[in-house]
Amino acid sequence: MSILLEQTLPATLSDRLRDAFCVTAEFLSDIISETCRRFPSMEGNARTARIERLIQSQAWTDAALALIDLELPQWQIRRIAYDDGEWYCALSQQRELLDWLDQPVKARHADLALAILSAFVEAQRVSAPASRTSVPNAPLHADNFYQPIYSDNFA
Repeated sequence: MSILLEQTLPATLSDRLRDAFCVTAEFLSDIISETCRRFPSMEGNARTARIERLIQSQAWTDAALALIDLELPQWQIRRIAYDDGEWYCALSQQRELLDWLDQPVKARHADLALAILSAFVEAQRVSAPASRTSVPNAPLHADNFYQPIYSDNFA
């Protein structure tokens, strides 16, 4: 198959975060538009205005931390560490638990803001509510064991 004929799938947000070298205002606005549920609905709020000011001043790390505070209030930063040229970030819902009992969301990147944003996106994915209807789904195909029978004599 020719390379020209191959269709390339758009990169997921996690892939884009992993491959990025630095944060830009456009990239951060893409992250906000794809993952944030509260940010658009709270326009004019002091917290969203603060995030917008941080983005305008290119304070990427502070903007990422403010996004976590706004969008995921039940999540907290458990660990930020720098080792061997990479930043490691862990977010947790149960920060007081021992490390081996907790199930934090972990991310790493050479850039601190991108490591925090990667953990934020993963925590958003994990905490997203499952879309379920209020009525259980019926099976699409009946089992062969059950056959419909027509009977008009009910006496």
